[in-house]
Amino acid sequence: MGATERFSPDEVQRILGLTGKQLDYWDRLRLVSPRKEKGARFYDFRDLIGLRTVKQLVEEGVPANRLRRALAALRERLSQVQAPLTELRVLSDGKDILVERGGARLEPLSGQFALNFETSELDERVRVIAGPSHNADEWLATALEYEACGKQQAEAIDAYDHALSIDPGKLDALLNCGTLCYEDGNLKKAAEYFRRALEVDPKNALAHFNLGSVLEETGRPEAARQHLRQAVRLQPNYPDAHYNLAFVCDKLGAYAEAQRHWQAYITLDPLSPWCSYARQRLASSKTAKSASST
Repeated sequence: MGATERFSPDEVQRILGLTGKQLDYWDRLRLVSPRKEKGARFYDFRDLIGLRTVKQLVEEGVPANRLRRALAALRERLSQVQAPLTELRVLSDGKDILVERGGARLEPLSGQFALNFETSELDERVRVIAGPSHNADEWLATALEYEACGKQQAEAIDAYDHALSIDPGKLDALLNCGTLCYEDGNLKKAAEYFRRALEVDPKNALAHFNLGSVLEETGRPEAARQHLRQAVRLQPNYPDAHYNLAFVCDKLGAYAEAQRHWQAYITLDPLSPWCSYARQRLASSKTAKSASST
């Protein structure tokens, strides 16, 4: 089996014992995404290794969201590593995620090095050397642990705020805390965190997307459109940004612009469960555009 072979999603499901829903979910979380060429979606051999690793870790109880954040943190810390799941050894005990590379072991969320002892099993216990007091990275890791529990949002927000009191420019803390506030229905507070994130990184597509989404829900569609436009400019292949922008444009009666972004969403994410709605809206936008031009 060569590293250049292509595998369709159906073949991947048979080889690894996965479901289509799992592949779609892990793609949406940007864990392992299929490649696209001439409308066809496929995975290569490196992707299969990555998907097998994700499957093992999820089966060990590691939430996919936590795995995504750990991989994002790892990519930032090890910029030369383009595919952490295939270039590195990923270990877990169902709670902590540990990465081994070149004989050294790192807990990616906190950046702390772990005790280096021989191991051969993926589900082995791992221990991290903790410092005497919490720094910003440690508070961030604590917040993510609270999030992983699912019922401790207030504690997670408090931990993120501790991280931000030490490092006000901690981008992950700003984005994650804003998301928690959004999920808790505190849209005003969520917008505040997303604005602070944009002060730190004005070219962060996710921050523009999140703020635009909040502004739309708080009845400011024109301001929402500006941020969603910026998200699309910064990351043209961001399907959710196209979807929300199309939705806002429809609200504003900007049917030609809505039509472009409904079509972009359908092209970028044709297997999404929201595609049928996007196709309906695309047809409605075409009708509305024709009516407004007569």
